[in-house]
Amino acid sequence: MQAQPTASHFIGGKYIEDTSGALIESRYPATNEVIAQVHAGTEAIVAQAIEAADTGFQQWRTSTPAQRAAVLNKAAQIMQERNRELSQLETLDTGKPLQETLVADAASGAEALAYFASIAATMTGQHIALGNSFALVKPEPLGICVGIGAWNYPIQIAAWKAAPCLAAGNAMIFKPSEMTPLTALKLAEIFKEAGLPDGVFNVVQGAGETGAALVSHPRVAKVSLTGSVPTGTKVAQLAAAGLKPATLELGGKSPLIVFADADLDNAVGAAMNANFYSTGQICSNGTRVFVESSVKAAFLEKLVARTKAIKLGNPMDESVQLGPLVSAAQLARVQEYIDIGKQEGAQLVYGGARAEPSGFANGNYIEPTIFADVQDDMRIAREEIFGPVMSVLAFESEEEVVKRANATGFGLAAGVFAGDLQRGLRVVDALDAGTCWVNNYNLTPVEMPFGGYKDSGIGRENGLAAIQHYSQSKSILVELGDVEAGW
Repeated sequence: MQAQPTASHFIGGKYIEDTSGALIESRYPATNEVIAQVHAGTEAIVAQAIEAADTGFQQWRTSTPAQRAAVLNKAAQIMQERNRELSQLETLDTGKPLQETLVADAASGAEALAYFASIAATMTGQHIALGNSFALVKPEPLGICVGIGAWNYPIQIAAWKAAPCLAAGNAMIFKPSEMTPLTALKLAEIFKEAGLPDGVFNVVQGAGETGAALVSHPRVAKVSLTGSVPTGTKVAQLAAAGLKPATLELGGKSPLIVFADADLDNAVGAAMNANFYSTGQICSNGTRVFVESSVKAAFLEKLVARTKAIKLGNPMDESVQLGPLVSAAQLARVQEYIDIGKQEGAQLVYGGARAEPSGFANGNYIEPTIFADVQDDMRIAREEIFGPVMSVLAFESEEEVVKRANATGFGLAAGVFAGDLQRGLRVVDALDAGTCWVNNYNLTPVEMPFGGYKDSGIGRENGLAAIQHYSQSKSILVELGDVEAGW
């Protein structure tokens, strides 16, 4: 099975290769076979990308909002038309089931392009009357922006960052995760086909060293990262050294609270989505499921019954619901946390073992796993696992659960299930999290800003909030009368 791209990088409207960069292998997580090889961006590649982006920016910044909107809309249309092709490539690169990538990856990216196309076409300034003078406030682009992606949603993240960046008139150099290097290159092809000027969107492969070179480059104006807290800290430090704005979408250990009056079937479904979708590899997952004690037994009974029915197997089979973890290293990490949960005294009520679906014995599969009787101080309740491991915790009162839910350094997301909508809204208001749901979980419509509090990041993806991170205001006062001088 092969998915070899034309070359490693896409710079200035064409594929570029430099084999002197470190070799990066993309492996199909279902079999661990190598499906593609690319090379990390060298110093020369980074310099070439900066020059191309600057050239593209000088042209793109003078385009009209309507022209930008037309290009983004065309790119969205092409993505929608090629959704299956892009989804299959995403499945090869990440291992996520095709059932999922068909609806949640390129499709979501296309929605972002179309949404920010509509924003681009309405970006206007401000006129302020001041008697014998007036002021103009106009939005201007920042310049060359660097986007750094994560491996769990490669093409979605690339589009989520590119859409507001390009809508505001900037150029972008995007570095995919070295684990999933393939679909960002396809997005670059699509932008070119849609009429985006060469150099406005570039893709440079590489790991942390390449990312650091891009972030710290003096001609880069802004950086946007999706990744872990340690990586976000390093990127923020590099950006701060150059006084560059940075938006950081980082990790989480989010609470999902289920009150006794909630619809338990809906709550169980949401908890499964919040822990098992994408094989648990989602930063906003509600991995601490707090269930009111009086309905805990009923909740667990329904949860285990439905979890037993999850189908693992060939990610390319659209009936398969759970695929492998992204890498052997991630599998080992998740297995270690399951062992830690057992050692700490949590009750393993389902799963916990490596899975070997027929024909995929070498894949990075693990059973969806449920722990009950989890205590707040256990590592599985405090640390981000990034795998299909659910911790169920019991609670007695609203005041108690709010306090416990907030007792974390993370603040990305939170969910509340309650029949009493007043209570649901009251509890959400009390939770320290940037993205919240009442009676649902993990829906991220492009119209709604997405991001967190505390260690979970700075800034927002999507919504009107996102484009503000990619533009700056210029204030201009125009005098219509005489100039008064004090001497």
